Amino acid sequence: MTSPLKVWLDRDGTLLRLRLDRPKANIVDAEMIAALDAALSAHLDNTGLVAVLLDASGPHFSFGASVEEHLPNRCTEMLTALHALVRRMLESPVPILVAIRGQCLGGGFELAMAGQLLFIAPDASLGQPEMQLGVFAPAASVLLPERVGQAAAEDLLYSGRSISGDEAFRQGLVNAVAEDPEPAALAYFDKHLAPKSASSLRLAVRAARSDFVERVIAKLAVVEELYLKDLMATHDAVEGLEAFLAKRKANWQNR
Repeated sequence: MTSPLKVWLDRDGTLLRLRLDRPKANIVDAEMIAALDAALSAHLDNTGLVAVLLDASGPHFSFGASVEEHLPNRCTEMLTALHALVRRMLESPVPILVAIRGQCLGGGFELAMAGQLLFIAPDASLGQPEMQLGVFAPAASVLLPERVGQAAAEDLLYSGRSISGDEAFRQGLVNAVAEDPEPAALAYFDKHLAPKSASSLRLAVRAARSDFVERVIAKLAVVEELYLKDLMATHDAVEGLEAFLAKRKANWQNR
């Protein structure tokens, strides 16, 4: 079976390249999550590695996570695996660069935010539309406030609206806007990361992120429990997901 992820080493083995490779949607499902986790597990301990670059094939980064895998009989397994991947990315000993084009939504957006340095096309679209389906975005509930502050995060999490790459830059959500974000990320790597000592850079990452990572991981565990034990016990959460899959309007009962 064809892998949903392309994995290779670039820049004489100092840059790990990961590319979501099921265009155009690049859905973050169990198979994609497992492939990403396996690739990071296999390479992050390489002491010669300087950074990781995550991007995507096709016109869009990702339409998000698999809605089918959010249903009650599958959501525990899915969410546990996704959050384990998010934790691995947060704890990465080297910077993870992310290049974003087109739609970057839901679980795809959460995946991007688990990276460290984000490069985005000006006309890209970032959003957490989960509330439109009657559920909330667990990892984004933790990661967005850290990136853009509480007020801006709550707007995006409650409304489910999307913002452009330009607006994301103005909010401080991403590091740079470029018409073609992949070459921009590579140029950043070549200029600012490649000349550095890999061992010193790893220590710099630990120094900069230690308190941040501990705080986010602790809150992620709380939010995961809230999602699985409280949210998924409500009528409306299940109704919203089923309505989306059936392509019909949800019948909210506010319970």
